[in-house]
Amino acid sequence: MKTKKKNVIFDTSIPHNIPLLMKQRTRDYAHFTLQMSRNEKGEYVKYTYTEVYAKVLATAAALRAIGVKRGDNVGIISDNRKEWLWSDLAILSLGAADVPRGCDSLSEDINYILDFSECGVSIFENETQLLKILDREDRPSKLTKAILFDTTEKNGTVISEQTVTKASAAGIELILFEKLIADGHAALSENPHIRAEIEYEMELTSPDETATLIFTSGTTGTPKGVILSHRNIISELECIPNILPADPGDMWLSVLPVWHSFERLIQYAVLTFKDGIAYSKPIGQIMLKDMAEVRPQFMCGVPRLWESVAKGIFGAMKKTGGITYAMFSFFVGIGRKYNVLRDMMTGCVCRFKWRSRVLDFLIALIPFCLMWPLYALGDLLVFKKIRAKLGGRFRAGISGGGSLPMDIERFYRACKINLIEGYGMTETSPVVSVRDMYKSRPGCVGNVFPSVDMRVVKEEHGKIVSMDPLPPGQKGLIMVKSEQVMKGYYKKPELTAAVIDKDGWLNTGDLGLFTYDGEIRITGRAKDTIVLFGGENVEPAPIERAINESDFVETSVVMGQDKRGLVALIVPDKANVEKYAHEKQIKYTSYPELLKNEEIQKLFNTEIRKRISLDNGFRAFERIFDFSLLSESFKVGEELSIKMEISRFKIEEKYKDVLKDLYEKIA
Repeated sequence: MKTKKKNVIFDTSIPHNIPLLMKQRTRDYAHFTLQMSRNEKGEYVKYTYTEVYAKVLATAAALRAIGVKRGDNVGIISDNRKEWLWSDLAILSLGAADVPRGCDSLSEDINYILDFSECGVSIFENETQLLKILDREDRPSKLTKAILFDTTEKNGTVISEQTVTKASAAGIELILFEKLIADGHAALSENPHIRAEIEYEMELTSPDETATLIFTSGTTGTPKGVILSHRNIISELECIPNILPADPGDMWLSVLPVWHSFERLIQYAVLTFKDGIAYSKPIGQIMLKDMAEVRPQFMCGVPRLWESVAKGIFGAMKKTGGITYAMFSFFVGIGRKYNVLRDMMTGCVCRFKWRSRVLDFLIALIPFCLMWPLYALGDLLVFKKIRAKLGGRFRAGISGGGSLPMDIERFYRACKINLIEGYGMTETSPVVSVRDMYKSRPGCVGNVFPSVDMRVVKEEHGKIVSMDPLPPGQKGLIMVKSEQVMKGYYKKPELTAAVIDKDGWLNTGDLGLFTYDGEIRITGRAKDTIVLFGGENVEPAPIERAINESDFVETSVVMGQDKRGLVALIVPDKANVEKYAHEKQIKYTSYPELLKNEEIQKLFNTEIRKRISLDNGFRAFERIFDFSLLSESFKVGEELSIKMEISRFKIEEKYKDVLKDLYEKIA
């Protein structure tokens, strides 16, 4: 049954919990491909809905046999792989909830999360992940069983003796996933009633029961466990087909960490669409090879991933040099200008203040017509070959988890690669808005989901002044109310109360504004807002994005709270800086010495000045007064969170002496 609301169709035929969705899709699309995963020989193997469901039931039967029951929390410390989805659905089938984390997680975080969520059973990808627990004296107190997807030995049957000894001393039973699932299949074969009991357990799971605890990355301190119910996720799945018009049988390439809420949603969206998913890695060469083989229609990524792919293409073309690179650069430039004109022609310009669509059309008409033949030629000679590297069937890339740099987006659009941007957070299950695939307006994150009520309200320094909605074009704090909003933070009622008011409105902590076409634009984080000595409010994110557009910049952080002006810490792109030094014949004995060179300092000063200027829409007090070049990239666990987000408070502490020197120059 489908019901309409605000010209949107809600698919209420979707069952009330996630395992039942899997069961329903298996019944109706038994022979469709659900998963593609590489085997030991490096070859992709396909798994149908029927095959995956059998694995889910076997895993559930085995987990039940070792004591997993309704209400339990079960850890999954693993990266993307086919067994992840089997385990996730098996845990949920028993009425339990999973507590996921990736292999790049720090020992401290894994230990805290498994202990705080009281996991008695946890799955680990390999011994390396398990040792992050076993090598600690303060290991999770309730953990008694550890299941390993992989083992150290090549024959897949032996865990190293040292690990066995450590586990035994800690009172933790080690179980190989291969044996676990084999035991499950045997139990189902010998006792057919077990399947009926598991499927009955699925039916018993209410929409409000917890499906997962996803711990946020902890950019400002201890990770918080976001409680997401089945209903939180299902409410989004009911309307998502309106937003992403995928067809049954389409393939998605999975590269983002599956424990993140964004990629987690995609796992379930694939089921909703009756689609399949292939597992890859966010490494340029591996990903492009997999895209050529899988030929996916869709893929999700964070801005850093899309940026690295674009820069990789530019780097390869630049290395080719000669007429090939000249032609590539020329047609990319044409493509960017062409798309700006096309946006004006088709009404795809974000309107933050009123502007005439008719006037836009008339202004763009003649140059658009003149440029079209050149763009068509560029598509034939250049862009078509770039798209072929994505498999030839690619319909859309979806960017989330941060703001997409405008120059990167313009590159993909020039190549006729549909890259759309969305917005959300773990606390909202997670996506609450995404651009229209066929009428994408650069500069915003699209229309708000029909399952979500959103308003922008007046704020001062992150505090709400009034809950009255602000009109289009006025910036404020973004508030969300929806069935997608989390149940709360695990065992942290005071933190829950601090972000969700009595009427159910979630304070996202993000600043933004609505356009005159009803789309939303994100301008920064309220908690990241820098208040200068003169009282001016500065959002660092747009400034950092502009600086990061330079080919010589890997990443940047803007600082200046309570100071007279802004300063920046910049991690240069080492390869490009060294190449520049070679071309300019700059002599140096070490990379840190090179960064202090007067000509290199002048280069970065020029790069910053031409991007952060009045001509580019920045205000006078948003200029960068001084900067420091850092010779080492930011690292996860130090300057970066597990989700690769900037941890400003950690950077401020680590580089306090550098910042002090910079501030003294502008005092």
